[in-house]
Amino acid sequence: MIEDLRGDESWRMFRIISEFTEGFDRLSDLGWAVSIFGSARLHSDDPYCLVTERLANALAHEGCSVITGGGPGIMEAANKGAYGNGVESVGLNIELPREQAANRYQSRQLNYRYFFARKVTFVKYSMGYVCMPGGFGTLDELFEALTLIQTHKIYPFPLVLFGSGFWNGLLEWVRSSMIPLGTVDEHEMGWITVTDDVTEVVAILSKHRDWKRKKIEEARAGGG
Repeated sequence: MIEDLRGDESWRMFRIISEFTEGFDRLSDLGWAVSIFGSARLHSDDPYCLVTERLANALAHEGCSVITGGGPGIMEAANKGAYGNGVESVGLNIELPREQAANRYQSRQLNYRYFFARKVTFVKYSMGYVCMPGGFGTLDELFEALTLIQTHKIYPFPLVLFGSGFWNGLLEWVRSSMIPLGTVDEHEMGWITVTDDVTEVVAILSKHRDWKRKKIEEARAGGG
């Protein structure tokens, strides 16, 4: 059922505030975490699901918690790979009329009604994004992060697109249509990495974590 935004505004504001509050309270001690996005519609034996589970497991062994949308498909594979491996396996579940049933591989499960509150949580607690093949929701998360980086609302962090056969067509369109028109600058494409290699993904995110850790330590030592 499509929510009518015209009525009950006061109570809706309380619900929105409660979603932000719960997310901030329950994830404040999360530590280093990576968000993994991808389609809910892929089956568990799909090659992309299998490699997602392997990737999440590798990130867990590097000490990185994993955040997903909490649903089936790619999200379940990512939670499964991290679950029980000494890190947190977080699911930010969203109420949807179809598809979204919370997977069982979550050590921390939060429930959202509003996409924008959920998206803020992804950005706030992630040191990087990995986008596996997905649909409109995956594209939404990717372009939201790109927009925030482009407009200097957040510091740049790794945006890794896994599956060159899936993503290259989109990036070619950006280069052939948007860059010539001047709506995107060539250097902004440098925020994105496309790969088919789990080891490369882990290396990119681990390097960024180590860089952030060093900057935090320097700031503390300098009293900043």
